Amino acid sequence: MVFKRLLGAMGAGGPSVDTVLDGGAVTPGGILSGQVHLQGGSADVEIEHIGLELIARVEAEHEDGESEGAVVFERFTVGGGFRLAEQERHSVPFSVSLPWETPVSELYGQPLGVVLGVRTELAVAGARDKGDLDPLAVRPLPVQEAVLEALGQLGFGFKSADLEHGHIGGTGQQLPFYQEIELTPAPQYAHVVNEIELTFLATPAGMEIVLEADKRGGLFESGQDTLTRFTVNHHDVGARDWNSEVDGWIRQLVEHRASYGSHATYGHADPYAPGSGYGHHSAHGSGHESGHESGYGSDYGSGHEGHRSGPGLGTAVAAGAAGLAVGVVGGLVAAEVVDEVGDFFEGDDEDGDED
Repeated sequence: MVFKRLLGAMGAGGPSVDTVLDGGAVTPGGILSGQVHLQGGSADVEIEHIGLELIARVEAEHEDGESEGAVVFERFTVGGGFRLAEQERHSVPFSVSLPWETPVSELYGQPLGVVLGVRTELAVAGARDKGDLDPLAVRPLPVQEAVLEALGQLGFGFKSADLEHGHIGGTGQQLPFYQEIELTPAPQYAHVVNEIELTFLATPAGMEIVLEADKRGGLFESGQDTLTRFTVNHHDVGARDWNSEVDGWIRQLVEHRASYGSHATYGHADPYAPGSGYGHHSAHGSGHESGHESGYGSDYGSGHEGHRSGPGLGTAVAAGAAGLAVGVVGGLVAAEVVDEVGDFFEGDDEDGDED
C-alpha cells in the first residue's frame, strides 16, 4: 500500500490514507467498491468523516474562449465517528452506486481520454483534507456498447470524446455536464455531414440517445447543425438489429428538415414504458444550454456558456469490422491516462467545503 500523508489541513504527523478500488472497470449506475486504508500518525485522532468525491475533467466554452476544470459530480460518506490510535492501521470498506450519467472512460479496454477520478476526503478535529486520488475506469452499459458497435460496423470512425459543461435542453439530464462522443461520418454519409456527435443520458429504466449532425452546406445554403433524440430500454439490448436501428437513426438525423421547436418538442409521458418502443424527437439547431444550476461542486465561475464543439481530448480509436475500438491511435496509452488523472487534479483544489 502507498499511504498519502495528509499534511495540508492537519499538519505533520497526521494520519495517512490510501484508497484502493476493487479491480476492473464499472458501468454507469453500477457499484463502485473498495476500501479506505488509514494509518495513524504521531497521536490519537478522532476520525469524524470519511468521504469520497467523484471528479471529472470538464471543458467549458465562454466568450473568452475555452477552459477546463475539475467538477465534483457526486459525493458519498463512507465512514467516520471512530478513534484512530497512534500508528494504528484501520480499513473501511465501501460500496456505492455510480450516477447513471457517469461518463464512459474506456471502450473494450481502450481509454477514450475522458479523465475521471475518485478523491478521498478525511475530516479530523474539524479540519478536512482532500487526500488520496485514484483514477476511475468506466465501461459502457450493454445498450451503449451495442450502439457504438453498430456505428463501427456501419463505417463511422471514432474521432474523440470529451465532457462538456452545460445542459442539453429538453432532456432529463441530471449532471452539470454531458459526454460528447465525436464520430467521423461513414462513407455513405460523408457527402452530407462533417461529423456526428453522440451523447448517452442513462437512467435506471433506459437511456436517451442524443445525436447531432454537423451538416455540410450546399451551393446556396450554409451548413447547419441538426439534433435528434431517441429513447431505448435496457432490456432491448438483445432484441434489436442494432445495425438497422442505428442506421435508421442516422438517416432520420441527416434527412430531417423540420424547424427547431421548444423543449416541449421532446416531451412524452414515459419514454421507457412497456410497449413504447423507441421514442424519437428531432430538432434543428442546437439544444445545448449553459447556466445549468445544481448542487454539484465545480471550479468554474459563472458566465460559462454551454456546448459548442471544440477539439476533443480523447484518443482516436480506429473503426473496423469488429466495432469501434480495435486499436488506439495518437500515442495515449492507459498508463498515461492514469498519470494524467493525478497530474490534472492535484492542482484543482476546490474552494469551500461542501457536504
